[in-house]
Amino acid sequence: MDFKHVSVLLNETVDGLNIRKNGIYVDCTLGGGGHSEEVLKRLEGTGLLIGIDQDEDALSAAKERLKEYKNVIFVHDNFENIKEIVNRECNGKVNGIMADLGVSSYQFDTPERGFSYRFDAPLDMRMNRENSLNAYEIINHYSQADLFRIIKDYGEEKFAQNIAKHICMEREKKPVETTFELNEIIKASIPAKMREKGGHPSKRTFQAIRIECNRELEILENTLDDMIGCLDSEGRLCIITFHSLEDRIVKNNFKNNENPCTCPANFPVCVCRKVSKGRVISRKPITAGDEELEENSRSQSAKLRVFEKI
Repeated sequence: MDFKHVSVLLNETVDGLNIRKNGIYVDCTLGGGGHSEEVLKRLEGTGLLIGIDQDEDALSAAKERLKEYKNVIFVHDNFENIKEIVNRECNGKVNGIMADLGVSSYQFDTPERGFSYRFDAPLDMRMNRENSLNAYEIINHYSQADLFRIIKDYGEEKFAQNIAKHICMEREKKPVETTFELNEIIKASIPAKMREKGGHPSKRTFQAIRIECNRELEILENTLDDMIGCLDSEGRLCIITFHSLEDRIVKNNFKNNENPCTCPANFPVCVCRKVSKGRVISRKPITAGDEELEENSRSQSAKLRVFEKI
């Protein structure tokens, strides 16, 4: 299958990077290479792009798409290791970093990857297939309490308690092995009246399991400071999120890096000595325009936030 993925907020993201022709830029989620190609078009001379992706299929597709460009370095890794990657490839400082945190259409549309509730497939959901933890392990070996927490917190699912209970009841009879088996368990856990609204009943639970499987929120929260640390003066960080949990993490991190002072409001001068690392460029998240919304339904939930290093 071709690696199909329409780049969301393409121009807004690349414009947000404020490209310098000879600058060094990092795409933390290379995917099909859409955002990176737009950056590469704007680079000249010593300009360089470092493309990171943990999915080997994505890397292969991006290498094919960007084969005419010589000033690109491909890295098979997770962006949680950005500090080491940047130190190794370009001595530690870059002019811009971007990340599109959405799951690609390719991943959703490839049945054997197990990301989608639309196809019957083994429970997998790993973005990096070298990782040992997959959806099967989570569904069959996590405690009921942990399943409840994940589905409630990461899926914001009202019926998390019931879904976790039903999963544990069913796996006592036999292991839950496929996406359709999990679908049926979720369906049985949600009252029929509630299943009629709010989209597919499995949507939130599948999102939650995927987030846990790939440690998505944990990695994002732990890595944003490293990303800002890798930026040179006036370098920009552009992050595209697709659900409220991600957006909240990015929003709060940018706000704290802009104003890290922890002194009480009534102190006449700052004594905590925490210094601002930059400024938030996008006070409100940047969202898709009418034309993009019409062409690409995925863009509906996309939010772009931009931070500039001092």
